[in-house]
Parts: sequence; structure tokens; C-alpha cells
Amino acid sequence: MNEQVKLIFEKIKEYDKILIFRHFRPDGDAVGSSKGLATLLKNTFPEKKIYLQNADFAEYLAFLGGEDELLAPEEYADALGIVVDTATQDRISCKNYSLCKELIKIDHHIPVQSYAGLEWVEEHRSSCCEMIAAFYDELKTELKMDEAAATLIYTGMVTDSGRFRFREVSPETMRLAGLILSQGIDTEWLYANLYMKEYHTFKFEGYVYKKMQISKNGVVSMFITNKMKKKFGLSSEDASAAVSYMDSVKNSLVWIAFIESDDGAIRVRLRSRFLPISDIAERYRGGGHACAAGATVYSKAEMKALVKEADEKLKEYKMAHEGWL
Repeated sequence: MNEQVKLIFEKIKEYDKILIFRHFRPDGDAVGSSKGLATLLKNTFPEKKIYLQNADFAEYLAFLGGEDELLAPEEYADALGIVVDTATQDRISCKNYSLCKELIKIDHHIPVQSYAGLEWVEEHRSSCCEMIAAFYDELKTELKMDEAAATLIYTGMVTDSGRFRFREVSPETMRLAGLILSQGIDTEWLYANLYMKEYHTFKFEGYVYKKMQISKNGVVSMFITNKMKKKFGLSSEDASAAVSYMDSVKNSLVWIAFIESDDGAIRVRLRSRFLPISDIAERYRGGGHACAAGATVYSKAEMKALVKEADEKLKEYKMAHEGWL
């Protein structure tokens, strides 16, 4: 048995109260791993108090169910905290995580910061939900899986792997996906919910195709302003989806969406094919996976500088790699 899995399970058995955290602006993997783990543990330990503790909610994933209310700060002192799918402390949604008696980190991002007493990090995994599936696989005789937990875990595996298309997907990923699928998940219902879009979202998608720009060496980018979000009735999640609209432009291996926020910050979603871009994200207050990262900038000048860095890096990659596509 994986030593980290063993130690985590021993800690879980030790505590009567377990609080589960994830990163802010949650995606399918953050929601799936936090809610999936919570459901799995509730099935196994009905006598324990197990709560999700997160300060924000992803409206587009509402079909996966609601969230627990935040507890009073004094409720944290005797609890075990588990943070999933979050590389750094500043991205943890609920800042009261630090009040927990002990903290565990379960994550698949490039390790940037150590912030928990017990950490299980496997950056080669395609999703944190794949790690939760592996956790279950190691402890099948101890843990009680059901369709609800399996649906949550499978959702994160599907979404964070690009529907099992990304490089990190391995034979082990597919074996674990099969294990989770064996619980009787309604995949038709799940995919219908994941792919359904509001009419205004389609209108916005067409607008992105019209307005997106491409640099000299093939970096495709788009700046989504608050004015655009208002015009098309977009949530922050809707606007962020623009990055996926730009992923198939010929001769482009890097695509970037800049999303203006009400607080003056500009969120950046970076994606690439073949060449790593997480180092660029790290220089702009962010990080993530080698080919899928996020950052934050505060001006058009910073936006321009980031695109220039990406363009230079793409130029070097193309020069060094014949037959890159």
C-alpha cells in the first residue's frame, strides 16, 4: 500500500470531525475531489462529522449538489483539515483552514509550496479525482463507495483530463476510471449536464472566434472585458471557457484567455500543446500544470508582456522541434 495513503487513512480514523477544502473558483476536479471524498468518508464513517468548507461555489456545476455552510471559527480547533487539488495556500477557498488541529494536502499540481503536516502530491496524475480513485482502490475493503461518490469522482477525472485526451492520461488513469464506472454511473446524464450551454454562451463563442488574435509565432489570445460579460450575460465561469474555444487553431500551440474582474484584476488562463507554460504563469502570480495554468495580471501592459513571453517561448520551441505538428 502507498505509504501516504496509509498515513492519511490512519489520520482520518483518528478524528471525529473532518473538514474538506479546495481552491477558489473551483473547476470540475476541485468540486469532484472535495465532494467525492466527503461522500466516500460519510458512507464509511456515518458517525463522524464531515463538512465541506468552501467560500465560493461553481454555478455551472450546481447539478452535482449543494455545499455545507461555513462553521464558526471555533469549530475548527478539534478538526482534521483536508485540502484537495490546491498547490498553494493563497488559493485555498476558505481561509479558516489554518485553524484546524492538523492539515492534510492531496494534490496533483506541480509542487510549489508545502503547507500541511501530511502531504500526498503526485503531479503525474491527470486529476486530483484520479488520486481519490486510487485512494479508494488501495482501501476497497475499508471504504464504502456508492453511485453518488463515484459520479463526483468520475466528473473530476473526465473534466481535468480533457475527456481523457491530455498527456497525463495513462493506462492507470483508465483502469481507475473503469473501477469508478463499475459503480453504475449514469454517464449519459453526466455528459448532458457537462455539455449543455445557455443560448447566450453560443453567441459569445461566435464572438470569440471573431475577435481572438494571433501573434507572429502562433499564440492565440482573447481579452474578455466586464463590458463583454455584461453584453452576453456571462458568469466568470462562462467567460473563462473562452480559453477552450481557441485550442484548435492551426500553427498555434499556446492559447490564452484574459478575463477582467470587478476587483481590477485580470485573470489569466493559459493552455498549451507540447511545450510547458507553467513557468510563465509563475512569473505572473500563478502556477498550475505544465500545459494548463492560471495567473493574474493588473494591466494591459502586463497582458502584452505575458503574450510576448509566450510568443518567444513558442518561437524557440518550433525552432528546436521539427515536425511539431
